[in-house]
Amino acid sequence: MADEIQTGKMTPEMVNAMMSKPLLARIATANPKTHSPHVVPVWFLWDGKSIWISTFRSTRKVRELQENPKCSIVVDDAKNGEENEGVIMEGDAELVSQPCELVQDMATRIYSRYLGPKGVLAPDPQSWIHDPDNLLIRLTPRKVYSWYAARKDE
Repeated sequence: MADEIQTGKMTPEMVNAMMSKPLLARIATANPKTHSPHVVPVWFLWDGKSIWISTFRSTRKVRELQENPKCSIVVDDAKNGEENEGVIMEGDAELVSQPCELVQDMATRIYSRYLGPKGVLAPDPQSWIHDPDNLLIRLTPRKVYSWYAARKDE
């Protein structure tokens, strides 16, 4: 008998479990004049209500969000061609540059997810964390879409 694939919308517990993995997110912004999309991979932290991204004031995504805060973020885990899961979040992003301690703390937490507790202490991540150009993108989604496809347990 062929393996069957079960599909559906993820439960909140499934979303939180997937978002706790150190996966890449992709944030989509739009040029406010031409409406052309801009999609880039980013590291993130999900706190159960908002997705946080550490970035720099000089980036295109920040410039676009300053004029048009609407964005989408997708996080997915494609285990193979059949089994996968993902979340799309939509809403208005908030750019957070103060207090400085919050920006540095969240940046440290984000980088630690991907680099580990020792890796985040390396010179490059420390320079990013303490760069005065560093800021946070916070998206508290208005809409969340999710999906999964998994083999049925027999």
